Amino acid sequence: MLTYPGFDPIAVEIGPLAVRWYGLMYAVGFLGGWWLGRVRARRPGSPIAPRDMDDLLFHIALGVILGGRIGYMLFYDTAALIEDPLRILRIWHGGMSFHGGLIGVLVAMTLYGRSRGKGFFQLTDFIAPLIAIGLGAGRIGNFINGELWGAPGSVPWAMRVSCQDFTQLCTQKLGLSTDVAWTPPLHPTQLYEAVLEGPVLLALLWWLANRNPPTRAVSGLFLLAYGTFRFAVEFVRMPDAHIGYLAFGWVTMGQVLSLPMILIGLLLMGLAYRR
Repeated sequence: MLTYPGFDPIAVEIGPLAVRWYGLMYAVGFLGGWWLGRVRARRPGSPIAPRDMDDLLFHIALGVILGGRIGYMLFYDTAALIEDPLRILRIWHGGMSFHGGLIGVLVAMTLYGRSRGKGFFQLTDFIAPLIAIGLGAGRIGNFINGELWGAPGSVPWAMRVSCQDFTQLCTQKLGLSTDVAWTPPLHPTQLYEAVLEGPVLLALLWWLANRNPPTRAVSGLFLLAYGTFRFAVEFVRMPDAHIGYLAFGWVTMGQVLSLPMILIGLLLMGLAYRR
């Protein structure tokens, strides 16, 4: 059994200015995606020229931030949004949804493609490998924040967490008494997802993208692989306390949102290789 080290979520603090690790992980994701995009853009047949990556990154960042925040409030915290609509603007309080961010990026790619005369799936095939860097970095940010823990488990790398530092985790999610000092060992599902959604997903997409696949194939593999990874990890990840399990004592909101990704991914790959 391991003990969660309890990171300080603030990386740098200068007077009233506080730079959080979670924000830095977003920066790592955007900059890493921009760099990898320039590498891809130099390849023959790329729909994007290296000089266009700045504008493309701006559209992606806007889609991730707006879509991620709006998606979280709609999918996971609708009651709070109805009670206080301005809460959607308080990004610094936390709460970003991957599925909302994905929708935001798809909308952004639609607008970008129309303005530049690029095909929608040309663009999504191009950016799919780039997104994996941000996904992996974002999950590291979740781990530093001490959020999105898994259920109690007996694996050797399970971690106990201080209830003094994470009261809500102990009382609301685990139902522990306020005088309990530590949680039982928990699955570090943030790290599971960091590995699967980061380097593993990137390796799969990069491998396929380098084999000159038909249009839609890389986009389809992204949806299929991410949806499968997320669906599987949700079995050992605790749901949000205010939502709980949706059905059968194990179905989570994350699984409900990931299942369409798996089906659409299979459909896109089938259409791609059927041609």
